[in-house]
Parts: sequence; C-alpha cells; structure tokens
Amino acid sequence: MSTARESAVRLLKLMMIASLVGPAAIFIYASWVSYRDIQAASDERINRSLDVMQEQALKVFETVDRTFAEVDEIVRGMSSAQIRAAQPALHKRLERIAGVMPQLQAIVLVGPDGHPLASSVLPWVKLDADLSQRDYFKAQASEDAGTYVSDVRTPQLSNVGGDFFDLSHRLDSEDGTFRGIIAVAVRPAYFENFYALINQTPGNFYSLTRADGAILARYPADEKLRARRLSPQSALRKLIDGGEVRGLFSVTSEVDGVPRRVGFRKLQGYPVFALAGTKVSTIRAEWLSDMGGNLIFGLPATVLLFGVLWIALKRTERLHEEAERREMAEDALRQAQRLEAIGQLTGGVAHDFNNLLMIISGTAQRLRRLVAGEKENQLLDTIANATERGESLTRQLLAFSRRQMLQPSVIDLAEELPAIKDMLSRSLRGDIVIRVIVPHRPCYVKVDPSEFELAMLNLAFNARDAMPSGGTLTITAKPVVMRGQAAEEGLSGEFVAVRVADTGTGIPPEVLPRVFEPFFTTKEVGKGTGLGLSQVYGFARQSGGAASITTSTRRGTAVTLFLPQTWEAPTRPRQDVEAASVAPVSGTVLLVEDNVEVAEVARVYLEQLGYQVRHAAGAQPALDLLESTGDVDLVFSDILMPGGMNGLELAEAVRRLYPKLPVLLTTGYSSSAQDALRRGFDVLQKPYNLAALESALREARNAQDASEETPPRQQAVG
Repeated sequence: MSTARESAVRLLKLMMIASLVGPAAIFIYASWVSYRDIQAASDERINRSLDVMQEQALKVFETVDRTFAEVDEIVRGMSSAQIRAAQPALHKRLERIAGVMPQLQAIVLVGPDGHPLASSVLPWVKLDADLSQRDYFKAQASEDAGTYVSDVRTPQLSNVGGDFFDLSHRLDSEDGTFRGIIAVAVRPAYFENFYALINQTPGNFYSLTRADGAILARYPADEKLRARRLSPQSALRKLIDGGEVRGLFSVTSEVDGVPRRVGFRKLQGYPVFALAGTKVSTIRAEWLSDMGGNLIFGLPATVLLFGVLWIALKRTERLHEEAERREMAEDALRQAQRLEAIGQLTGGVAHDFNNLLMIISGTAQRLRRLVAGEKENQLLDTIANATERGESLTRQLLAFSRRQMLQPSVIDLAEELPAIKDMLSRSLRGDIVIRVIVPHRPCYVKVDPSEFELAMLNLAFNARDAMPSGGTLTITAKPVVMRGQAAEEGLSGEFVAVRVADTGTGIPPEVLPRVFEPFFTTKEVGKGTGLGLSQVYGFARQSGGAASITTSTRRGTAVTLFLPQTWEAPTRPRQDVEAASVAPVSGTVLLVEDNVEVAEVARVYLEQLGYQVRHAAGAQPALDLLESTGDVDLVFSDILMPGGMNGLELAEAVRRLYPKLPVLLTTGYSSSAQDALRRGFDVLQKPYNLAALESALREARNAQDASEETPPRQQAVG
C-alpha cells in the first residue's frame, strides 16, 4: 500500500510540474507563431506601401520625361543666342508648363558653357551664373546620361521655393554635338506630403533614395536628414551594390539610429529606390498586445490548475489512474451519394436488409448463450463478422443515397482541422507534407463529426494517389458569404469553405464532370471503389451545403466543401456505448413491429433487460392496446410500418394522448428519421445490440422525465 501511495504522490508532483511547464511551453510556441504572423503582416503592409510609392514616383518621373520632350520640341533648332534672346517668351511657356504640375519647382535651360539661357522662374536669368560644375550638368556634358537625378539642394534665389533635386536631360544638335541641358527641379516636399497621406500607423517610415545612397525625400520630414547620404557599409547600399532591385531586411538606421523592418524597390528605368519601413518597436508592441490578451486568460487557468493539483496532492493518498480511449476513426468504407433513382432503391433495400441483419445478429447472440464449444463459437464469430460487414455495407448504401441518419453536432473547424491533421499524418506517406491553415477565430459548423472525418480521409487518400512522388496537401478553412453563385449550386448565406488542395497530377478535363458520380473511378482494379468523392459530395449536400472541384495538370486539384456556418454553442461529444449495463429494471414495454422475426429478437432483448413485453403488429393495434390497458411504461416502435400510420405518426399520437409516456423509435432507413429527431423523439438505428437498446431505453425514459421541466430535446442514439 505504501508503494502505491508513494507512486500516486510522485505522479501528482510530476503533474504539478507539467501544469506549469506545459502551459509555459505552449505560451512560448504561441508567442513565436504570433510574432512570426505579425511580422508577416507587417511585411505585407510594407509591400503594399511600396506598390503605392513606386507607382506614384514613376508617374512623377515619367511626367518629367514628358516635360523634357515638350521643352526639347520648343527649343529645337534654336541656338543658345536665340534662346537667350527669347527669354521672356520662353519664360512664360516654361512657367505655364511648370505651373500645372505641383511636383515641379522650376525648369531651366542651360547652354553648353554652363550658363543658364532661360528659366520658368525669372524672365531674365543672370548671365554671369555658372552651372558647369553642377553634377547634373557634368553628367550630361561628356555623354548622354539619360534622365540624371541630382542631390537635394537649397535654392540660391529666395523666390524659387524650398529644397529641390534636379532631373536633367541632354540637348543635342542635329549633328550630335552637345548644346546644353534641360534641368527640372522637383520638390521633395511633394513626395513627403504624399507619404503623409498614405501613412496609417505611427512609427512608419518612407523614403526616396538614389542608388548611391543620397536621400531625396523622407517621411517623417526632416530637412537635416533629407540631404544625408548612406555609407557604402549600410545594409541598403550593400544590397543595391549586390544587384538587388527589391527586398526586405531588418536594420538599425545609420541616419537616425532607429531599428526598423525596411523594404525597398527600384523604380524601373531610374537610379532611384522607394523605401518603406516600420519600427521594430511598433511590431513588438503589436505582438505584446496580442500575447497579453492570451496571458490574461491563460495565467488564471494555469494557476487554477496548479491549485487543484496541489489540493489533490494534500488530500489524496493514492491516485487512481483513469484511462479513457475513444476510437478516433470510424469505418472508412462509408460511401456517398448515388443518383436519385438508385438512392430510392438502395434506401428501400437497406431497410429490409437491416431487418435481416437484426434477425441474424440477434439470433447469433442467443445461440452464443446456448453453446459452449470452441468450434461453435468460431462459427458464431464468423456470423457476427459477416453481420458487421453487412451493417457497414448498409451504411454505405444509405450514404450513397443521402439518406444516412446523420447525428449532427456543433464543432469548431479551427480546432477540428488541426486535430484531423494528426490523423492524416499517420495515414499518408512520409513524403507528403500536410499544411493546415485556419482562422484565429472559431468557425462553428453543425455536421456529423464522423462523416466529416470520413470526407477528409477520402479527400486525403485521393490526394495521396495523385502525388505518387510526394507533394503538399493544404487544408484551409475560412468563413464566406454566398449569394447564390451558380458554381456552388445556388447557396445563399454564411458558410465555412473547407478547401483541400494537392500538388498532384490533376484531373483530365474530360473526366472532371463525372468525378462526383458514384462508382466512377480512374484507378486500377482493387485500388478504388469510386465512392470517395461521392461520399464527400453527398455529405456536403445532406449537411445543407455543397462541394465543388477545380483542377489543373500543373497545379493539382482542389476540392472545396461549403458547410453552413452556425452560431450555436459547440456540442459535447457523446460517449460511445461499450457494454450493456444490465441493471435490474421493471416495467412494461409496448413493442410495435410488423416484422415477426425482428419483433422476436427485440422481445428477447427487452426481456433480458428485465422488461415485460406487449407486442402490436401495427400503429392502430398499438393505440387500441394503450386505450384498453394502462400498464405500459414505454412505447418502442419501428418507423416504417404498413397500415396507413407509420411509427412517427404513432409517436405523435402517443405524445398527444399520453404526454407522460416515453417513446423510442427505431429504423434501418426512413426519410422520416431526421424529422423524428427534429420533433424531439429519440431514434435507435437498426441493427442494434443489447447494449445500444439498453442505453436508448434509459435515455428515452430520462428524456421524458426531463421534458416536464424543459422543452423536448433532439438526439439520435445508436
């Protein structure tokens, strides 16, 4: 006893340690994921800003190029003397050109000797002014430098305006000799004002920088920093010198010493780069705010868990280890929707077949109690296995015709899909990478969890076969609003789109229209039944949604399930019935079953559970029996019966005439089964065993007791 006590205490201590280490590890991992996501979002904002900056800057520079062409056309064929003589007229024309473009500050014509000839600012320029040593002049004097961009400078004339940088264009005579330049002064403030308009987050940074590191414009605006030049050792200069034309990097700015995440992009055709950045402190603050919210909820929960374990350690001398295992995967042979005509046929066959299975399985269980030989038990095991396979086949036929009796519950796909990823990882090959992308907020849908898992398995197996050499399987979920699109069969409302995409070989166009047809397959014999995609489509349609497929021989195949979104609270999973609890019970059950053999099996089950049984072969005889006697404690009826009144109509009549009498319905197939669930009746699915029947009877009686205080509940059993 002492050894067991020590082991229990030791285990509790380990759990206490785990209650701290586990949440801490989860919080660290979540912090890393959150920081990565926030930085990715920041990079995306930087790239969007660069798109806008690049477009705006290119428009400005292209406008200047058109200005060059217009001015060149005006002075074409004129000598320097003629230009100087026509200064007043040229001044007006240049002034008019510059006046309509707010980004331009001045236009100046400079002769081959470096002296100005005409200007948009002054009617007469100073003859003694010498611009021959300016970089924008020297660059064009020896050869055609295209559109040259100068440094930022402060104007010498007070009436010119603020700082500017020059763009110059070479003027050549007809014989190709140099006859001067056109210089256009561009206002950095024009760019800085634009950057102020696109700025949405405090701490953002925007800049227009020449390839040699000279800063032309900068936001936040600072005239002292505007004329700065980055050193060759700066991160940007190294990337530019290495031939990079775009990119993202983190750096501490050598201009103002602020750590930033910076993106850059070259203006095509010009030696100029657009830069956009965000302070690292801003990214960190956003991350801390996000994680702070998680910490507010996670820390009390961790403390509470630790406290509960601490109390258990003090009060308990030994720990009883409980192990609950659930079956994670159901029979993968459930298949999907068939053509409507075949669905009607298979549904009817399934009903009769379930009655036969009921008789076989019930008889086999009775025989098992009467024989003791090993050989006889082996034969009974063979019958039981065949019965189970028959039941599985029946379920496939029902799913085939979209008449499977679903057991819907509310699940959160944001939690369910990552869990399914683990199941798929064990089912697929190691050369297939599985990626699951879900929103950070809940995505509630009301579906049958088992059928949903089966649909995911079917899609994953199809993707596996389409990627014989490996690849990537991507599962995403996101809320969408449908407005009757034809591609999704006229759906309208709020849905969650679950997209399963592979990087496989794709589907040929001539095959694509038939992929959802039951029994259609392109796989070799023995490698596929052709029911996988039919199950997916049937499940989606029966759940109130739809399925669509897109494919490409180069990019693979993507199947999208559109499942109706719900805002109901998640449903707690039901515990599987493992064994019959044959507790002593008393009472009388009215068994309503038209099939004599099935009725006999049910009667034996009920008597074995301790009930007295009265049998009626139809709904009307059952009502007559209830009217003539008052010693019935529960009505157990099949749904499909001859005689004009089915089991559901009988249940409604019992509820109306005998409101305190519980009713349990059963069926192997019926289009009324889902209607029965919606009306608040419990439904037991055929074929059932002793354990399932005992559980269903108990729950039906409990539901009737609770109905006196609460509305009828909707539940499926079996």
